[in-house]
Amino acid sequence: YEGVVKSTTAFGAFVEIIPGVEGLLHISELQHGRTERTEDVVKKGDHVRVKLLEVDERGRMRLSRKALMDKPEAAPARSH
Repeated sequence: YEGVVKSTTAFGAFVEIIPGVEGLLHISELQHGRTERTEDVVKKGDHVRVKLLEVDERGRMRLSRKALMDKPEAAPARSH
């Protein structure tokens, strides 16, 4: 889905994926690696591509940006 960030919080961002329908993009799903602050990656009004991971029993949507990104290459093993 292509969505718009409607608000950010300490634990992630709420993204509107279709008019009137928002899901949570948890801070752990923003990118690979650790994210200190949501606003370091996305801000209100940003357009983002997200994947719908799950809809819970209460109808809340869990989104991921990380799932659409290539995984970073592991550092090559060093020979001594």
